[in-house]
Parts: sequence; C-alpha cells; structure tokens
Amino acid sequence: MRRGIAASALVASFALAATACGGSDSGSKSDGPVTITWWDTSNATNEAPTYKALVQQFEAANKNIKVKYVDVPFDQAQNKFDTAAGSKGAPDILRSEVGWTPAFAKKGYFLPLDGTEALADQASFQPNLIKQAQYEGKTYGVPLVTDTLALVYNKALFKKAGIADAPKTWDELKSDAAKVKAKTGVDGYWGSTQAYYAQSFLYGEGTDTVDAAAKKITVNSAPAKKAYGTWLSLFSGKGLHKADTTADAYAHIQDAFVNGKVAAIVQGPWEITNFYKGSAFKDKGNLGIATVPAGSAGKAGAPTGGHNLSVYAGSDKAHQAAALKFVKFMTSAKSQETIALKNSTLPTRGDAYTAQVKADPGIAGYQGVLSAAQPRPALPEYSSLWGPLDTELPKIAGGKESLDAGLSNAELAIAKLVPGFSK
Repeated sequence: MRRGIAASALVASFALAATACGGSDSGSKSDGPVTITWWDTSNATNEAPTYKALVQQFEAANKNIKVKYVDVPFDQAQNKFDTAAGSKGAPDILRSEVGWTPAFAKKGYFLPLDGTEALADQASFQPNLIKQAQYEGKTYGVPLVTDTLALVYNKALFKKAGIADAPKTWDELKSDAAKVKAKTGVDGYWGSTQAYYAQSFLYGEGTDTVDAAAKKITVNSAPAKKAYGTWLSLFSGKGLHKADTTADAYAHIQDAFVNGKVAAIVQGPWEITNFYKGSAFKDKGNLGIATVPAGSAGKAGAPTGGHNLSVYAGSDKAHQAAALKFVKFMTSAKSQETIALKNSTLPTRGDAYTAQVKADPGIAGYQGVLSAAQPRPALPEYSSLWGPLDTELPKIAGGKESLDAGLSNAELAIAKLVPGFSK
C-alpha cells in the first residue's frame, strides 16, 4: 500500500490515453514481436528505474516480446484501469495493489493464473500473500512486493530521552513522546489522519471496519469507537504533534521524521530509501523499526499491503502468453532480489531474502514485523471502505465534527458500498 504520492494528472492522462491498448496493439502481428503494455504504479523517482532496467533485461532475453512500460501514479491507477478495462482498452499487465486484485477479478478483468507459467513457482511465495491474490478459489495475481506498517523511530532521539526500547502500547508511546519533548525539544510522535494508517488502532481493539464473515458493518461499534478514540488522543498532549489535515500532510510528516524534527511516526517500507536520504538517517543504523503499538485489547498489528502483477483478461492469446512470461520473470527470486537491493522493498518469496538483501537494516526491520501484519478479508469492496473514513477522519482530527458524528457518517457511506451488510 502506498499513500500520499503526488503526480501530474494532466501528463498522466495523455500518457495513459496513448498506451491503454494492450489487447489491440499492432505487436500482435504474427510476423513481428508481440508488444505488451505494463502499467507500473511504483514511485517514479525511487523505484521505477529498477523496473525499467528489468524490462530491458527481459527484452534482451526474449527477442520476440517488447514491453511498453508506463509508470502510472498510484493514486490514479485504480480508476484509470477500471475505466480502460470497461472499454476493452486496458494494459496487458497491471501492478495491482492487493486490495484491487479481488475487486477487478470479480468484474472479470483479470485472467486466472492457476496452472499458468506465471504461477509455476507458487510454492516459493508466502502462502498468505497468495491467498490475498485470490477470489472465489482462483488466483488472479502473483505477489511482487509486500509491505505493512511499523512504528519507525529515531534511535538517537530516543536514547537522548532515556528510552531504551520502542513502546509496546499506545499509552507507552504517549509517555515516551513526553520524555522526548522534555529532553530534546522535538515532538515524540506525529500521527496521520489517513484511514489506512488508523487501521492499526482498530486491530488493537480486536475489530475492523466490517465483519466480512458476519456481513456486518462495525466501524461505529463500541470497540471501533474506542480505537478511534485512542487514535484521536494522539494528536494532543506533550510531545504529540497536532493533526495535519492539509493535502500535503503526508509529505509534512515524512519530511519532519527524516530530518529529525519528530522522533517517531507510523510508516511503511516503501519509504525506506527516502528515510536514508534524510539528515537524521545518514547512519542507517539510527533507524528503529518496531511493531505498531498495541491497543487496550492487547493486540498489535497493521494491514498487509503490497502489489501483485495481474494479467488483463481482455488481451488476445498472444499478448496473454507474453504477459505470463513477463510476470514470471518479474516475480522470480532473482528479480525480486534485485528489486529489494535497489528499492529497499520487501520480497514476497522466501528464496529472495538472501544474505545481501537482509543486510539492509530497513528490510530486516520490516521483515521482523511482518508476522504481526493482518491480511485483508476476502471482500472485493474492502479497499474502498477506507474512502469514507478518509473523508471523515480529518474532520474529526481537525475538530470540525465529533467522533460520534464522523463515525456515523462513515457508517452510512460504507453501507452503500456493501449492500446487504447489517449495521
């Protein structure tokens, strides 16, 4: 899962209009190479160069296949693909966020990959990640990278404040934040108002936005109110930075952390390379990574995120065959090792965690918290449920509406997304 990535919508719209033609590309001629289109949603600055280099390697080894690479801003890709697939003009391959995969599979946009070349190494992938790529018993994506959220902290600032270990609970975090403020003058913690980042508070109370098995909306339940109450309490108090409800909040929080202006935040491994670019982490060993603190129910954890490579069901057989070969190459142990070493992202298969990969303290740290990550329910609409909360939570944190009113509004909006669910 990637959050807060800015991009030029105008430039992207022209690029996508010119390249969303996977199923009908002229490369389907039998007397020439097949040209497949790949929409990559990785960070254009930090990650895309690695993927482009791998595309060149693939083309060099497969002279009959050309890959038209398009970097699509993550925050636009889901809607863009939905529109393109609905008009039979989608790319042959999509780097699909794990929450999108079952949703697009339900619509018939993705090709089932079971028994294909792309999934030949299925046993090498982490089973829970394969499960997240499935819908109604079939697999619609091959895991490319995985992620989760962690409490990342500045070890030097913690040490200066006399704190030896990362906090295990939110109450401990509040106490530590006050100590950091008193001893260093900077805030100890800066939280996010985005729903994805607030998800861990729900897990800490043993609940979620919905109970998929019971078909019940739980975002306004007593445990959820307690969870969001804890979340809200972390925006006020000594050493706790006030809520940033601006459009640039993500960048503000990230910049403050990497430059030593705040001691701890909750963040994902997609920012590891950016951590190292900050003045506070020139020494990579100063980056502390711990499981997100637990709630009053004694539970700790964060959502399992990441991206799969999925193949468009609307492409012709020649394009699909080429796409399957490309997906196998990109998700191989060798390619995943390269991606991890260059981008500091987490592989999805065990044989890609080589000694060299694990030598990166960021990767090693996040690998250590993966066991606490919680997979998402097998509900195609699940990733869309954060939308209503992304509308309401900033209002709550900014004091524009009460917690009760905000959660009630979110509940009403979520009910429209999952008809048939009770409140």
